[in-house]
Amino acid sequence: MAGKYDDIINMPAPVSDYHAHMSMINRAAQFAPFAALTGYDDAIDETARQTGRKAQLENEETDLINRKLNILTASPVPCPEIAVTYFVPDEYKDGGKYITVQAKFRKLDEYALMLFLDDGTAVPVDDISDITGEVFNVAGDLP
Repeated sequence: MAGKYDDIINMPAPVSDYHAHMSMINRAAQFAPFAALTGYDDAIDETARQTGRKAQLENEETDLINRKLNILTASPVPCPEIAVTYFVPDEYKDGGKYITVQAKFRKLDEYALMLFLDDGTAVPVDDISDITGEVFNVAGDLP
């Protein structure tokens, strides 16, 4: 039984004199799925991302942080190593998260209420939830 295309079935594929041969990767890209809703997956991921609320510190906790800040500014040890846990507000949603940064203390700006570390981190004093470090063990007057 003779087929309709028997005369061309064994012929070599044509080669263009004007266009370069398309690579397999580019040829496969033609058949990639079409995303009609560009950015939809990112929007879903952003909506699902969890943020936390900033904790309201008790008076005792605030007093302890203030005493630690006073110890830092009066410390005879230059640039003591400390770990600061503080709240970082989220750029896009209500809430944020707590992060801990470990670096050397550089200075406390009492007017701007900012704590500066030697790695360039600037921490608002009102967002600090805890400060730890060897310098506080030497002070001895903390609980």
